[in-house]
Order: sequence, then C-alpha cells, then structure tokens
Amino acid sequence: MLHYKTHVLSPSHEWVVFLHGLGGNSNIWYKQIKDFKRHFNLLFIDLKGHGGSVDYKPEILHYTSEGLAGDVVNVLDHLSIKKAHFAGISLGSVVLHSLHIHAPHRIKSMVLGGAIIRFTKLARTLLKTGDLIKNFVPYMWLYKLFAWILMPKKHHEHSRNLFIREAKKLRQKEFIRWYQFASTVPAIYPKIDTEKHVIPKMYIMGSQDYMFIGPVLEDTVKDKSASIHVIDQCGHVCNIEKDKEFNQVAINFFNDRIQLDPKKLPLPKTARKYVITQ
Repeated sequence: MLHYKTHVLSPSHEWVVFLHGLGGNSNIWYKQIKDFKRHFNLLFIDLKGHGGSVDYKPEILHYTSEGLAGDVVNVLDHLSIKKAHFAGISLGSVVLHSLHIHAPHRIKSMVLGGAIIRFTKLARTLLKTGDLIKNFVPYMWLYKLFAWILMPKKHHEHSRNLFIREAKKLRQKEFIRWYQFASTVPAIYPKIDTEKHVIPKMYIMGSQDYMFIGPVLEDTVKDKSASIHVIDQCGHVCNIEKDKEFNQVAINFFNDRIQLDPKKLPLPKTARKYVITQ
C-alpha cells in the first residue's frame, strides 16, 4: 500500500485527500496544512515511487489509469474512508480524473490545481524529445529542463526549486515508468462521463500556466459541475506560489459542498472565477 500521512480534526469532520505532482511528494502541500486542518481531516498520499512510497514494489511495469485510481482506493479502504473530497496538483489532477472514471462513488468533490487535461503542441514536442533520450541521460536533466520551461519566471523560482529538490528522491526507473504513463494522459479526460457521474469540481489555474491553462479553459466547457478560478501572475504550481489564494478558493469550495462551516474566507480583489457554461 502507498505511504500516507493524516491530520485528524475529529471523527465528525469530512476528509480531504491530497495528491501531489510528478517528482513531488506530500511535502509539496506544506502551505496547505495550517489552513485546511482547521476545517477538515487531512490525508496526504505519496504516489508510487515518490516520498515514502519510494520503495513501493509495483506489480506491473507500466502504470495505468485504473491502477493508479486503485492505489488511492486501497488507502481509503485501509482508513475506512468511504467517500472524501480531493485536491490534486499537476499529475495529481490526472490521478483524480482517473478516480472519476474508475471510482466516482468515492468522490464528494474535487479541486484540481495546475490541471492537465491534454497537451499543447509544445508539450507534445517536449515529451517526444524526452522520450528519445530518457534512457540515455540522467532523468534529473530532463526534469530540470521541464521545470524551467513550465515555470520560467523569477517569481516561479521557489516552487520550481522545491519540485527539483524533491524530484531528486525519485529513481531513474521510476521516472521512466511515469514518463511512459504521461503519453496516455490525453486519453484519460475524454473518458469521464460528467453527466452520469456528476461531481462538483473547481479547477484552479495560474494565469501563467502556459502549457495547460488553454486546454482546461477549452475542454471543460461541457462539464456543468465545473468552475475555474484563475490566479493572476501565477505559474503551474499554484498551491505553492500563491498559497493564500489557493487555500481560500479551495476551502470555500469544499465548505460550500459540505455546508458545515458557512464562514467564507475573503478572496483577494484580483481573484477571477470562471463558471463554465454550455
């Protein structure tokens, strides 16, 4: 089973489950703990090969959407959590989309930060280039290159450096498994049946998330249960770079679904929310 950490407020409070991005681990949510633990029980999961799951022995060589969803469900079952709210960043959003397909009955609502729905032409070019050389160069060379392309600006530096530092704990073979899985990502979101399985969701995107914000704005239009919040002057890893705004939007969203705590946190004046309509 995957490694996990919990912060329990009380048995009567609802759970929020956090899923990190590629190369990261549950540590990348450190700016969320203080604010979220006032409202919810928290569960932080390290995906295969990451953080405390670095020695997790996969039964298969290639990761699949169904298998990744199953890993999360196993942790929920172990903790007797029948249903929860979820927050995912980057690759974590892909795992959440997989969970929406394979175990929608376990999700009450979800927040998807720096969400990945499909790849732009630039992203496809980078992935193809990386695929040609991934077996011949240290994976950290590729990871650093992608981190700089995804988060190129000066104010992206903290989140970029954090992800690079945490990614050093990832092993070469594990990186290659996840890299191979990345090629299947564009096929995952179209499989979601948003009408049969209606799950409230909030996409939180940085306005400077050049690789992924376009597809999110374009492709989620048909999902009547989805909203998008765009954080100005923010890159891909919005939960770190603009943690206060991310926390406010996410906590308000979850509390609106739960209606346990009606008190809303104030949003910055620059906040922008997009409600998706057909």
